[in-house]
Amino acid sequence: MLSPSPIVRVVLDTNVVLSLFVFADSRYGALRRAIEGGAWLALTDARCLHEFRRVLAYDMFGLDAGAQEAAYAAFAALAQTAASAPAASAVLPLCKDPDDQKFLELARDGGAQILVTSDKALLKLARRRRLAHLFRILTPDQAMAELSA
Repeated sequence: MLSPSPIVRVVLDTNVVLSLFVFADSRYGALRRAIEGGAWLALTDARCLHEFRRVLAYDMFGLDAGAQEAAYAAFAALAQTAASAPAASAVLPLCKDPDDQKFLELARDGGAQILVTSDKALLKLARRRRLAHLFRILTPDQAMAELSA
């Protein structure tokens, strides 16, 4: 009998969460299904949830209060809040965009295997492979390839 595959712990940056839980981007439907089905465990923390709630209210998205709350609740219900890391955590490089540092910290502190992002500053760190010993940084397309592998 085959043993079940281990659950993949992932961090999704805010733009990816928006794609999955606001815009229902069909290109990445398999990512959401992996989370909903339990194959992937989305990690979050108070800082990331706060940013998601703040971004949902941007006028450019045109979301009324009900739509904002529905998107927030849908993600929050599926995501697991990661505990803070012990003081002796691995040192992380500083991201060029300070607003993105929280995603690196969450991936480290939550024991994530993958950080899914389309952010250029985070992807630059991936190309330098400075975090390969902790977790991988993938684009949504690369994450989709992981699911189909």
